[in-house]
Amino acid sequence: MLRLPFMENVNLEAFWNDEIDNKLAMKHYLLFANIQNRPCAVVKRDTIPLALNHFSKLNIDYPIVELDSDSFERLEAKFREIQTGSDFENVDTTSDDIIEVESDLLDFIRNSQDLLSNEESAPVVKLVNSLFFQAIKKGASDIHIETLEKKGEVRLRINGALKKHLDIDKNITALVISRIKVISNLDISEKRIPQDGRTQVSISGNSLDIRVSVLPTYHGERVVMRLLMTSESIPTLKTLGFSDDITENLNRLLTHPHGMILVTGPTGSGKSTTLHACLQHIATPDKNIITVEDPVEYNAENVNQIQVNTKVGLTFAAGLRSILRQDPDIIMVGEIRDAETADIALRSALTGHLMLSTLHTNDATSAISRLMDMGIEDFLLTSTLLGVLAQRLTRKLCPECKSVTSLAPVVLNELNLPDKAYFTANGCTECDFTGYKGRQAVGELFVMDDNVKEMMKNGLNDHQIRIEMKKLGMRTIADKLKDMLISGETSYEEAIRIGIMED
Repeated sequence: MLRLPFMENVNLEAFWNDEIDNKLAMKHYLLFANIQNRPCAVVKRDTIPLALNHFSKLNIDYPIVELDSDSFERLEAKFREIQTGSDFENVDTTSDDIIEVESDLLDFIRNSQDLLSNEESAPVVKLVNSLFFQAIKKGASDIHIETLEKKGEVRLRINGALKKHLDIDKNITALVISRIKVISNLDISEKRIPQDGRTQVSISGNSLDIRVSVLPTYHGERVVMRLLMTSESIPTLKTLGFSDDITENLNRLLTHPHGMILVTGPTGSGKSTTLHACLQHIATPDKNIITVEDPVEYNAENVNQIQVNTKVGLTFAAGLRSILRQDPDIIMVGEIRDAETADIALRSALTGHLMLSTLHTNDATSAISRLMDMGIEDFLLTSTLLGVLAQRLTRKLCPECKSVTSLAPVVLNELNLPDKAYFTANGCTECDFTGYKGRQAVGELFVMDDNVKEMMKNGLNDHQIRIEMKKLGMRTIADKLKDMLISGETSYEEAIRIGIMED
């Protein structure tokens, strides 16, 4: 029997030779790696005959090395990453791998006989490529692929709202989901438990990180893919869209050498984006900035980022404890979820670090009672909390198709609005028949000044503090929504959805 050099428990780097059909080699369990600075062919014990048979047909003279199964799988995962990258690398608006228009994609699905062969077939790859391309083109933040009773459905989240993209055959849906599992290094044979993965693609020169979540449902699996952007797409504080007064005050807070700044709001309100914009604003070579996030949504080059991993005990609290031993200047914690994280975060802000984080509250002043509920002492809050920014993302009316409407007198009285013409959403080709195009950040900034400290000392709760702050001139999210409504930037329906009635 043929004896090959054997290596085990190694983490080899993939060697990708463009002159070889690497995909075909992978199907024959033949991989290539750099070992001691020279390319080698790599095989594993149970598939040696298949691999060597394919190797004999290639016009290459590489040494052959056998790996143990775990090491081989690690190398195979790296090959799949490179393969995924190469699948998308050459994808551009003129490529044969992309179908740009939805109607063309529907025709392709109806007429392609090869779609049902397997998840690696060219038409399935083309279909998945096209879904990514169309999602990016439409500015979607998430792609939902669902298996229903008799069909599959693809929906895109655009400007915060889900919109149906297309229906596909139930059998094709299973292959599309398998293809997504393959490029995300997930187990395609496991359909009973949830799986989470990540992949990176490059389309038309744009690098894109995709977070993948697969969930088994009654009729089959469903996949949600969050399209995460790289550092080039992090907006600046000015381009976030907040009013000038908020931007100026936030800039002032960020100049503090220590203390805590919180950003609050519901899921999908742009909190992470605001935090990263703040970090980019204050990032300089003389500062050590470390973040702990779940997940890492923006890949920022000048920031050290830690990904939470609860399976191995790396929680926000554990990550934060480790960060404090890394001599940081600025720390960002993705979210304060529990009393332990809150306590460590506030104490680290007290001991000379600038701390940025998010919290789930409806308005800025509620952050005080939320932290107190977690067991934080009054004195710790007043001495460390610099300010709280509450924010929402409001859809803006499409300027091409918005139409004039009037609001009922009872609505005008309740919201204290002037009696004038307002606008409502219609829908046209420009806005993909949604009536809205783009989003605007609206926020309220609550600064912990001497007035607030005095109020807390006198035992006022967050609701009473809010009333007093409004008297002192603090403009709320509801005030900003009224401004957008009056200026015709958004509709009454959107303002209600975001929370114009919450004050």
